[in-house]
Amino acid sequence: MPIQNSPYQAFATLLSTSGHPVSPAELHGLLLGRSCAGAGFEADGWLVDAAELLEGEPQDNVRNALIGLQEMVKGELTSDDMTVVLLLPSDDAPLTERAAALGQWCQGFLSGFGLNCRDSSMLSTEATEVLQDLAAIAQVQDALEESDDGESDYMEVMEYLRVAPLLLFTETKKPAQAAAAKPSLH
Repeated sequence: MPIQNSPYQAFATLLSTSGHPVSPAELHGLLLGRSCAGAGFEADGWLVDAAELLEGEPQDNVRNALIGLQEMVKGELTSDDMTVVLLLPSDDAPLTERAAALGQWCQGFLSGFGLNCRDSSMLSTEATEVLQDLAAIAQVQDALEESDDGESDYMEVMEYLRVAPLLLFTETKKPAQAAAAKPSLH
């Protein structure tokens, strides 16, 4: 029996009852993608990007949830332990549902990253490979089958997705830090 009070389910219910047929996973991916691309953590910019995905201006309850989600992501990316918790269905949801949400998360992440990345030519080979992996994961969301191997594959991909944003966030911070460290030659 699915856990009805999981954060994913609560967000899904909030979105659907507010008339936004968007997956919480895709929304979270969008937020993390834009944050990792260097968009910063200003609420206004995030709400503009979210409203586009939501296909309309969010009501106050959704708006507050979006701001709360952003604060959570900001805390995860800027804390010393740098741990990312993915907004996905709980482990007791069917594997096909969880795999579809992984694909939606990747699609959202790539959209957010693509919309906000200032210069993708500055990315390392490793960062470019991570983005290619995310694109591949977004495409194979239906490939996982209900089995022990399918569960294992899902867990592997999910762990990878918990680390990938951290690599990209760190990567996009390097140029800004390097520029800030150079002394002025006035």
